[in-house]
Amino acid sequence: MSAGGRGRLRALGLVLPLLLFILVTFVAPLATMLVRSVHEPVVADALPATVAALAEWDGESPPPEAAYEAAARELAAAREDRTLGRVAGAVNRVRSGLRGVLTRSARSLGGVTEGPWRGVMEGIDDAWADPATWHAIRETGRRFTSRHYLNALDMRRLPDGSVARQPEERRIYLPLLRRTLMVSAAITVLCLLLGYPVAHLIAHAPERRANVLLALVLIPFWTSLLVRTTAWIVLLQTQGVINDVLVTLGLVGEDGRISMIYNMTGTVIAMTHVLLPFMVLPLYSVMRAIPRQYMNAASSLGATPAQAFLRVYWPQTLPGVGAGSLLVFILAIGYYITPALVGGSSGQLISNMVAYHMQTSLNWGLAAALGGILLAGVLVLYLVYDRLVGVERLSLG
Repeated sequence: MSAGGRGRLRALGLVLPLLLFILVTFVAPLATMLVRSVHEPVVADALPATVAALAEWDGESPPPEAAYEAAARELAAAREDRTLGRVAGAVNRVRSGLRGVLTRSARSLGGVTEGPWRGVMEGIDDAWADPATWHAIRETGRRFTSRHYLNALDMRRLPDGSVARQPEERRIYLPLLRRTLMVSAAITVLCLLLGYPVAHLIAHAPERRANVLLALVLIPFWTSLLVRTTAWIVLLQTQGVINDVLVTLGLVGEDGRISMIYNMTGTVIAMTHVLLPFMVLPLYSVMRAIPRQYMNAASSLGATPAQAFLRVYWPQTLPGVGAGSLLVFILAIGYYITPALVGGSSGQLISNMVAYHMQTSLNWGLAAALGGILLAGVLVLYLVYDRLVGVERLSLG
């Protein structure tokens, strides 16, 4: 083997552990999430004969006797196999109330050996006479489905196969997604307004003072996120430090204390504090590389300080502005702990709903669909940035 070939193999050996780490910790979980958002074989695996019997059903008249018989036998078998809970949960997500119908029917059908099955099942529960029950079973019986993405967009599939919006009282995900995007944009703007002068001060301070200021910016990275968020609870609560100071100064009355926690105000303040370093550091790295003579040259040519800043300094800092804004915005739309602790019911973001479906409702398909929509939004944002500014101008220092 030539020296060049050995060099390439050595380089591959050095990079291989990193590639495996990225594959195991990032690519594989991401692929699993995307597959789960469209693949849900629980009902199809447990009730294959029932789903097959409903394939040619017109959706209006009662299902054929074969569907009743298949459902009766397979529900009883699912109860014996201990898969009935998962099946009932999946069907219940399409039509509320069917969990109890399926579990009660499976329990009652355990000792039944002969039909007519339609009369037996309708005698157990009147829901079996409702076509909507069978629509729910047929809908969840598809192995590959767009149902989760439709739900994530507050849409639903009607029995005739068409798509319509959810009833107004069930439209929760699009308003929550809009709130997440608006809050993330507001936090990005706040971080830029606060971080730009801080980065400018650090970049143009003497080296010793700049090191101290930079250390102060980095302090949040050395402190637990939970500790930082809890500190804001102490500061912002109605009987907290900030309200006490305002009352002492006479700016508000004792009975007029400001509610700044467990709402959107608390979420924005706490997240801005947490994410501010991600704006300051890219800006600082870019500003440090800008020669100071540029501003002096602009002034000597007759430009006012404002003109020199807007036409000379600001354009050169745009790579840092873009990098910091992307970092802050992308991190903000996926934040979970801070809104959960300080947001209350009105300060929750889409990430909290993803966590709810992962941990409480166990609707992993819907959680994966919501995550997939967030991922698509981030990719669109990246492509827009690349088209308008150019990703080659993005600088992280």
